[in-house]
Amino acid sequence: MRLERLLAWMAEQEFPALVDSGLLREVEEIVVEGHRTVHERGGRPWSRPDAYRWLRYEDPVPVRRLIEGVERLRREAVEFDADAVDKACVRASEMGFLN
Repeated sequence: MRLERLLAWMAEQEFPALVDSGLLREVEEIVVEGHRTVHERGGRPWSRPDAYRWLRYEDPVPVRRLIEGVERLRREAVEFDADAVDKACVRASEMGFLN
């Protein structure tokens, strides 16, 4: 649930700061990797563009799309890479996120 807390914090931040820090891209990659895991576990083909379409990432509120993606992947019992989440939390803590 640490990822969910991080995303809730991110949703309150200025978008340019998330982009400039690299945090948005880092968390985006965690969610996309979870999408890949679900597809491979189910024996379905996967591609990065499919993952972004699944996230509806062209939407103007990308952090909200990441939150929804994590919620859907949790229902599929996805375990996100703990090291990647920790790394993202460290980057966020440099921006004011308190774990």
